[in-house]
Amino acid sequence: MRRDSIFYKLFQQSPTLLFELLTNPPTNAKGYRFDSVAVKEPKFEIDGVFLPPENAGAGVVYFCEVQFQKDEQLYERVFAESSLYFYRNHDRFSDWQVVIIYPSRSTEQSQIHPHRSLLNGGQVHRIYLDELGDIRTLPLWVALMVLTTVTEEQAPEQARYLLTKTRQEVSSSTSRAIIEMITTIMVYKFEQLSRTEVESMLGITLKETRVYREIKEEGREEGREEGREEGREEATVNLVMRLLTKRFGELTPEMRSAIASLPLPALEDLSEALLDFTSVADLQSWLAGR
Repeated sequence: MRRDSIFYKLFQQSPTLLFELLTNPPTNAKGYRFDSVAVKEPKFEIDGVFLPPENAGAGVVYFCEVQFQKDEQLYERVFAESSLYFYRNHDRFSDWQVVIIYPSRSTEQSQIHPHRSLLNGGQVHRIYLDELGDIRTLPLWVALMVLTTVTEEQAPEQARYLLTKTRQEVSSSTSRAIIEMITTIMVYKFEQLSRTEVESMLGITLKETRVYREIKEEGREEGREEGREEGREEATVNLVMRLLTKRFGELTPEMRSAIASLPLPALEDLSEALLDFTSVADLQSWLAGR
């Protein structure tokens, strides 16, 4: 299930959603905008950054990380990214905070002692979605986040409840965005089901919704990308074979098979390394090292 893209869309639709999870949100939370930024030297990609209003002077920048898989170096990376970004933009912000969203405590990295000062000092907020309470008692946008964590057995009933609540309580312009998010979550959660089966599960028609069109296009693009990657790999294999054959004559079937099985990055390394080879023995040694 592609939770990163789901949460990215949630924050795009409702930037204030992050602050609904915090005990002490900033007073100007409604003025924040959601963005992603790159920090160079070394280059870090920070997917979730909440920037304070530009007309309010130096404010607090919030970094958000959605972590649904265990990463034993998450805190090292997040704190390095956040500190470096704050260092390079210290004139723009008065402070920085980090919000890390987990499905449950079991997903958190094991070694947290080296980070005890940050984790226990009020600058880092750890949110465990399974501890937020019954999905039916939560604000709608927060409930959508929790929907990504419920079991497949519970998800259909909870999704239908949220669809009904959305139609009853939310204006038409906003309700469309929420319904799109619910269907996105369910389509990704039940990727093995057909469109008709998901429609039947939710009691809605997906065929003409934006989410269905986007997912179909996403599938086509992934297929095109895989095709381009496969084509590039095949072309690199052929080039390496031609260069080696030209230098050392016909290669043995074992060598050809070993080269053909190399991943693209290794093939590209070989295309450069072979320029320094003086004999087939150099090639054999290089392959053995792989």
